[in-house]
Amino acid sequence: MTDFKKLNNLTGWAVFAVSMIAYVLTVERTASFWDCGEFIAIAYKLEVSHPPGAPLFMLIGRLFSFLSFGDVTRVAYWVNMSSVIASAFTVLFLYWSIVMLGRKLISAKVGEETSFQKLMLAGGGAVGALAFAFTDSFWFSAVEGEVYAMSSFFTAIVFWAMLKWELVEDESHGNKWLLFIAYMLGLSTGIHLLGLVTLPALGLLYYFKKYENPNWKGAAIAMAFSLFLVLFINSFIIPGLPTIAGKLEVTFVNTFGLPFGSGALFLFILVIAAIVFGLKYTAKKEMVNLNTLILSMAFVLLGYSCYAVILIRSRADPPIDQNNPEDVMTFISYLKREQYGSRPLVYGQYFNAPQTDITKGAPIYYKADDEYKIADYKTEAEYDPAYQTLMPRMWSSSPAHAQRYMQIAGLRPGERPSFGDNLYFMFTHQIGHMYLRYFMFNFAGRESDIQDADWIGPFESNKDLPETIKNNKGRNQYFMIPLILGLIGFFFQFNKDPKRFFATFMFFILTGVALVIYLNSPPVEPRERDYIYAGSYYVFAIWIGLSVLAIGSALVKRGKQLAPIAVALGMIAPIILAAENWDDHDRSDRYFSVDSARNFLASCAPNAILFTGGDNDTFPLWYIQEVEGFRTDVRVVVLSYYQTDWYVDQTAQKMNDSEAFPYSLRKENYRQGKNDILFISEQPQFAGQAVDLEQYLDVLRRDVDAFKRTFTSGDEYMIIPSKSLMLNIDTAAVLEKNIIPEKLKPYVTPRMFFNFNQDQNGELQSTILDKGQMMLLDLIATNNWERPIYFNYTSVASLNFDLDPYLVQEGMAYRLLPVRNPGGMRELVDTDLMYKNVMEEMRFRGLDNPKANLNEDYRGFVQNHRSMFATLAEALALEGDTARAKEVLDYGMEKMPAEAVPYDVSTVAIAENYFRIGETETGTRIAMEIAKQFNEELTYLQNKKRIGSRDFSSKLRGLQYLHLVLGEYGKNEETQTVRSMMEEQNVRLNIDRSNF
Repeated sequence: MTDFKKLNNLTGWAVFAVSMIAYVLTVERTASFWDCGEFIAIAYKLEVSHPPGAPLFMLIGRLFSFLSFGDVTRVAYWVNMSSVIASAFTVLFLYWSIVMLGRKLISAKVGEETSFQKLMLAGGGAVGALAFAFTDSFWFSAVEGEVYAMSSFFTAIVFWAMLKWELVEDESHGNKWLLFIAYMLGLSTGIHLLGLVTLPALGLLYYFKKYENPNWKGAAIAMAFSLFLVLFINSFIIPGLPTIAGKLEVTFVNTFGLPFGSGALFLFILVIAAIVFGLKYTAKKEMVNLNTLILSMAFVLLGYSCYAVILIRSRADPPIDQNNPEDVMTFISYLKREQYGSRPLVYGQYFNAPQTDITKGAPIYYKADDEYKIADYKTEAEYDPAYQTLMPRMWSSSPAHAQRYMQIAGLRPGERPSFGDNLYFMFTHQIGHMYLRYFMFNFAGRESDIQDADWIGPFESNKDLPETIKNNKGRNQYFMIPLILGLIGFFFQFNKDPKRFFATFMFFILTGVALVIYLNSPPVEPRERDYIYAGSYYVFAIWIGLSVLAIGSALVKRGKQLAPIAVALGMIAPIILAAENWDDHDRSDRYFSVDSARNFLASCAPNAILFTGGDNDTFPLWYIQEVEGFRTDVRVVVLSYYQTDWYVDQTAQKMNDSEAFPYSLRKENYRQGKNDILFISEQPQFAGQAVDLEQYLDVLRRDVDAFKRTFTSGDEYMIIPSKSLMLNIDTAAVLEKNIIPEKLKPYVTPRMFFNFNQDQNGELQSTILDKGQMMLLDLIATNNWERPIYFNYTSVASLNFDLDPYLVQEGMAYRLLPVRNPGGMRELVDTDLMYKNVMEEMRFRGLDNPKANLNEDYRGFVQNHRSMFATLAEALALEGDTARAKEVLDYGMEKMPAEAVPYDVSTVAIAENYFRIGETETGTRIAMEIAKQFNEELTYLQNKKRIGSRDFSSKLRGLQYLHLVLGEYGKNEETQTVRSMMEEQNVRLNIDRSNF
């Protein structure tokens, strides 16, 4: 055979090419849902993403965006390509790492490899690298513009560099590799912090190389020191240095009267001086190891310095400028992710711990004219010691999470969890459900792409499955082949090379189970987050590659001609992974993430304000505005950000083509620490009355003492003295503005009442109104109907007061108008405008393609659009316009057929509206198709013991709704069929409940 060095390089680059081609063919052509829209936008215009930022990703993404050559619709593709290339290089370095680890296992000396050894090393490396290339979690990140693919690249190159360093005999040359590793780790902080967990593996490799007679004690010390380095970088360099800079900054400016920035500059000079002194001193004393360590820390800081880009760009006030970190104090808060709060890790409270006190913590400063002033103080809640524990896993402040904790641990309301319950939750849910299930997704098989779906074993077939599960592109069956091969490689390395095994195993643990414990995830996540643990899957892929060497070594004893069989057997793993995972990772034919964003904006009038509720419905909007330049006159406002003074400040400035917002409240009324919350406390003199909104805003503006209350904590808050606020409307002026559709003019109201949400007993569902909703009310009152104000469905649902009577649907957005729903209508609809928006302005690319990979995120947005079609058709039908109603329904079914996007609960309303306009045959056909699908899915969920899932309850309600619709329109035979389905499900439900 040829020289192995050449074979090794050629095979490595061949593996690179195979993975690269696969990723290029399957890469998303535009911005995907979740953070991708934000990251692509901030890369394109060098803007500021959510804390703690990703400056290196931003800079690299900006370079790739140049390859679009001015075609803004191609920017997302090229930023996604940065992930493609990073991922292909990750696979390349994995291949070379497996080869280096494999040498020891089969005693292959460099330059003296036998033909068998060459085949085993190249074949094993290719098998392991390609297996990882096609794993579910890694492939997911490889084809979208997010940080995880690039983070995996840095992890891979650091681990490869460790193995290269271990092979270097000359210590001076070896130190160069250590400095390279340090610099890569520093740079990786500008992407993600995952690369830091490779340090313990380096610590063990360092110890095993430097000491001829290693022992467990020495290994433990090496491990402890390397873990200390991880904590030092993660807890001191990254958040610690900024904290020190903040303290020095306040001292230098407020105490010494020096200019802003002087304290941070002093720390910078001090750190440089300490490094220079340390290097000179250790060189003089010939302290080689300490000198290398100091120099390594300097290289880490050099890589970390890329964060200066965040500060520079924030000072330019770009449209996306999260947290506005443009001065030392705000920059420090940004780097420390203070807006997200913290979770107890080593010791703390349970989810239902009674709060005993609130203590005032460190001051929060803001930059004034010539000094830093205190805006507020951090607060820390204290809890009943009886409800605190070591390693608190069951902690969250969300009421919804509390319910889930009790369900998992089998707790009754008010029951205090035991330490056993705490550990049960950690092992069964955090490690079991949130890690081991993900692990099995990648190496055993996956049931579907539906949230909380399980992994599948080798003997689970598609027999008797609902068509929606059987045809779900996320259903992948690997027959446990990758898992079995990985276990073979695991034990083979353990037996043949225990030193490197423990280094590799530590890498596996720290990127898997240890990361689970450190993150301490809540019981409910907005989506599956398996991509976080890709580092541990990377290590397991090493063992898959080493399994080829294990099988080859076993076969060679029977005859050398059998050795290629080992490679052939190993290659089954990447082949089956590629074949099974291709359809659910091929994003080449989907565009609805961007189209849905376009549809929201297209629903808005010129110069509108559109309120959104969360990330997934906001980031695509940012992308299409900032990158593709679509509807930049619309200002998108995220309600969850609106609670911060920096975000309110940004809305009060012109951005792109959107003018500044008008407010009556001033900065001193909404600065952090001022009116962060308002307490709703009905006073006797206002009982049953609505308080005039404009008068109350004047009270806030003047900070009237009579409306303040001091609480037991000692804090003083403004109160809202009524359960309702009222805004007077100049109806004549509103009608002159010509903003009310002709059909809705009879509903114009002289007063709008903002009633705070109450339960059936008239009790307030929440006694708090946050700052964001306060500013929203101010905007509504001060805007005086000059600019159109819209809401999407998530923002409306998050409000503490009821806006529904005054919302008019004009497409995918709801416009706030001074018209009141008379009560007999489900929703107010501007039918003419909505018809034009839906039929002419909106896009639905790829939703009619059964081959397109429309995963759960996309199907959820399709459901919202189907509801839009049903609402418009119903409104048209009520107006007697059955022709246009049929046109709308037919258009919706054409653009979103069940063959491409399975029926969901919203489609029941589609069937109902076909009945409503007299299209009985079509309505019956669709209704029975839905019923058949729902019944199959309910049976499946009951068989899987998932009767408590959200999917189960929605489909059961859908079946009940179909029964009512069919009965209402006289379809007696079909009604009886659906009734039989419901009775069957109820019988099964009772049987299943008896098993719990």
